[in-house]
Amino acid sequence: MNLGSYLTRTATFTPDATALVSGTDRWTYRQLEDDTNRLAAALIARGCTPGTPVATLATNRGELVVAEMAICKAGALRVPISARLAAAEVEHVLLAAAVKVVFTGSAHLELVRKIIDAHSLDTLVVDLDNGIDADNGIDADNGIDADTGTTAYDALIAEGSTEPVAVDVDEGAPAVLNFTSGSTGTLKAAVQTVGNRLANMRKLAMNPYGSLSAEAVYLAPGPITHASGMVILGCFFRGAAVVVLPAFDVEAYLDTLERERVTHTFVVPVMLNLVLASPTLAERDLSALQSITVGGAPVSPARLREAVEAFGPVVNQGYGQGETTSAITFLSSEDVVRGIESDPELLLSCGRPVYDTEVIVVDDDHNPLPAGEIGEIVARGPDCVREYFHAPEATAETFREGWVHTGDLGRIREDGFVFIVDRKKDMIISGGYNVYCSEVEAALYEHPAVSEACVVGVPSEKWGETVKAYVCLAAGTTATEDELRDFCRTRLSGVKVPRIIEFADTLPVNRNGKVDRRALRERDWAGTERKVG
Repeated sequence: MNLGSYLTRTATFTPDATALVSGTDRWTYRQLEDDTNRLAAALIARGCTPGTPVATLATNRGELVVAEMAICKAGALRVPISARLAAAEVEHVLLAAAVKVVFTGSAHLELVRKIIDAHSLDTLVVDLDNGIDADNGIDADNGIDADTGTTAYDALIAEGSTEPVAVDVDEGAPAVLNFTSGSTGTLKAAVQTVGNRLANMRKLAMNPYGSLSAEAVYLAPGPITHASGMVILGCFFRGAAVVVLPAFDVEAYLDTLERERVTHTFVVPVMLNLVLASPTLAERDLSALQSITVGGAPVSPARLREAVEAFGPVVNQGYGQGETTSAITFLSSEDVVRGIESDPELLLSCGRPVYDTEVIVVDDDHNPLPAGEIGEIVARGPDCVREYFHAPEATAETFREGWVHTGDLGRIREDGFVFIVDRKKDMIISGGYNVYCSEVEAALYEHPAVSEACVVGVPSEKWGETVKAYVCLAAGTTATEDELRDFCRTRLSGVKVPRIIEFADTLPVNRNGKVDRRALRERDWAGTERKVG
């Protein structure tokens, strides 16, 4: 069994179809198959065996996709590192995973070499930006930079043959170490197995709420090391085309949607907000677009309505985590339209369980709760991870009795729709009452002047915690604290209305492009003895 064999099969079926687009670079399926075989063979010749940790640390580019598939074919263990990680976090990942090969670019090359030299690591560094034809100190005979010992990507890939490579690996073998900080700030890696990734691929191909086809063109605007890249293997399985952006830029994103006649794309809510605010959006020809999936964080009903107005009935929402590999619930485009037209509560839902994944809500003792009651969302299925890498305590806390404990509080409606109420650790307890940040944010987003909002609990001598909202106003609009509070009172009970509202030009985002609630909360709790009320 090998995940890369599905690329080989598609290259056999449709060799001349477009497989990958990155800027002006384009690969047909035959070209992508040849490049990935060459690179996989070179990695094997350099000592990569099944399970060898191979990292990627660079901004989006086609070569990262080639590297990902080559790592699969070699049976190695992929360690995708976010290009937004701090130096200490990159060091932690390289050391914790005992990485033997790193594919990186010029922006991170100095950092990687510094870490490797500081710890005397026996690690092959491959520079994605330096080719053997460049005037950059690379030796044309061996492809190595004499000063740094770095190997040029072009030189490494030239070492291998185009003969098909597919090292057989067990379905339970680790395929990807998905490092994430989650809500705790401590980097830990969900061990996604070959079987987990196969389940993700099947789900994308057979999702009853909308799946990929051979005619699809998928645009990944965010880091392909994370959620944006989870669709790539499914695309190659179906023979679809994958387009990657080097970095998210609103106008470049819209240009690419038009130029490549994109049918499917994925955005996080922050991206969606920026796209909806673009002055050129109304002028764009987006008639090819069949699906724009919003994920990575809850999206407000107001934004969903705006998105449908802008893009048509093609907007949907997925919910999942690194610990579940795939989306575990999906709110289809039809569900969103029904929410707008007749069932407004649906716009607060993240959808129903997808394909072969089971999702329930439980109490603190893991007892299933009836419809409508709030508890922790847990999931199980073939795409769900069973452990964190070398972290037994965290594993015992998250993975229990075959279920992934998501850390999200939610409820399930009688017809199966799941509603996320809040992160378990983010819930505000004010005067003994539970206040869910997402509920307050949803109310704020209904106000026409609010562009972005983030709600946190802040210290209060009287109440323990009280509700504070950070708010960004849309361009050309005005609103006062009192006006927003009065607006919220028409939608929320008194204890949930923000006592404090702070206006900001922008809100901080984390490495995955989500609003960084933890960073905002820490501002208000700095200097306090406890971080709870």
